[in-house]
Amino acid sequence: MSSYRRLARSLFEAAMLKRLRRTGYAYLGTGEESVAAHSFGVVYCAWLLASLVPEADTEKVLKMAVLHDLAEARIGDLNSVNKLYDATDEERAFRDALSGLPFEEEARDLVREYLARESLEARLVHDADQLDLMIMLKEQKDLGNPYASRWLAYARKRLKTEAGKRLAEAILETDWASWWLDEFVSRDERA
Repeated sequence: MSSYRRLARSLFEAAMLKRLRRTGYAYLGTGEESVAAHSFGVVYCAWLLASLVPEADTEKVLKMAVLHDLAEARIGDLNSVNKLYDATDEERAFRDALSGLPFEEEARDLVREYLARESLEARLVHDADQLDLMIMLKEQKDLGNPYASRWLAYARKRLKTEAGKRLAEAILETDWASWWLDEFVSRDERA
C-alpha cells in the first residue's frame, strides 16, 4: 500500500467519528452529539486551558486532545454504564489506528501519556474532556433536563487542575445562551 493510501485510510477512519454518536445522552434523556463534535470541543477547551497555564506545552496539549478519542472509531463510545459491563482494548485500538502513520511514534507516546494522566498536559486534556461534557450538560440543565445537575456534579469531581476547576465554576454560573442572547438581543432591545 502506498504511503498516501495509508494516510487516506487514516483520514477515513478519523471521519468515522463524525458519524459515531456519544452514547451517554440516551441515559440523560436529552441531547445528542457526535464523537467528532465532542473532540472539537475538547481541542478548543484544551487550548484555552493551556493558555491559562504558562508552564504547559500548548503544542503537546493540542496534539493530545486531537488524539484523545481517535480509538473510538474502532471501539465505539462507551459511557459509564457500558464500561461496567464491556471491556475494550483501547491501547490496541490506538496502536492499530496509528500504525504506519508518519507521526506514529510521537502519537503513541502522546496517547500513553494521556492515558497515564500523570503529566500536566495529560491532566489539562483530561480536564478539557470533562469541561466539554459540562458545557453540554449545562446546556441541557438550562433547557430543563432534571438529571443534568447530578451529571454536572459528577463531571466536576473528576477535574484535576486548578485552571479546570476555575473554568468549571464559570461554566456553572453562566447561562448557556448568554454569549449571544445578552449581546444581540440586548442590543436590539436598546435600539
